[in-house]
Amino acid sequence: MKNKKHAGKEKETTFSWKKINPWKVAFLFLVGILVGGGIFLYSRLTEEREILTDEVPAIVAKEGTPVLSVNSNKEQINSLIDFYLEQYQKDSDVKYHFTLEDQALLTGEFKILNYPLTFYLYFDPYVTDNGNVQLKASSLSIGTLTIPIKQVMSMIEKNFKLPDWVEVDPDEHLIMIRFDQFRLQNGLFIRAEKIDLVDDTIQINLYLPKDSQKE
Repeated sequence: MKNKKHAGKEKETTFSWKKINPWKVAFLFLVGILVGGGIFLYSRLTEEREILTDEVPAIVAKEGTPVLSVNSNKEQINSLIDFYLEQYQKDSDVKYHFTLEDQALLTGEFKILNYPLTFYLYFDPYVTDNGNVQLKASSLSIGTLTIPIKQVMSMIEKNFKLPDWVEVDPDEHLIMIRFDQFRLQNGLFIRAEKIDLVDDTIQINLYLPKDSQKE
């Protein structure tokens, strides 16, 4: 396997800030991604999305130099995803798995006439200009059955548990990981820079709020 850089190298900065553990921050970020992620997939209620928008407005501009760059690979991210989903789905009756291969793969079950069927839904990930991650469904496998991707994604939207900042769009076959609506402690925010699953390269930057930076 190719050698990869370890995640979590903290860059020197010219500003002062409260003591935080950069490894912990990097871990929290990597967990959020792609459980994104994702991993992950949750039924979104309109009222909840409106509350989220009010409390955490989207970041229009991410200026300045990132305080932490995280370079990782699929094996490391998959380990974090497995750990997170085990905890996140502990009280959920509907279980699913999300892994990164040459594509992102979401695996789960649903029932037809009380008979459980396993589906395999493949996504191509794209980093948007504002640092969010878009997962575009490309193919679906459910044994010998022929079921539209839209129908499976509608089921995912209604039944799977996902963070509020992960949006499912069955009509467009999309899952959007909205990092512009996600914050870490102390107002820290993140943006994806590069996701190349074929070359096994994943890069994310961590930023401080602009008003906390001092010369």
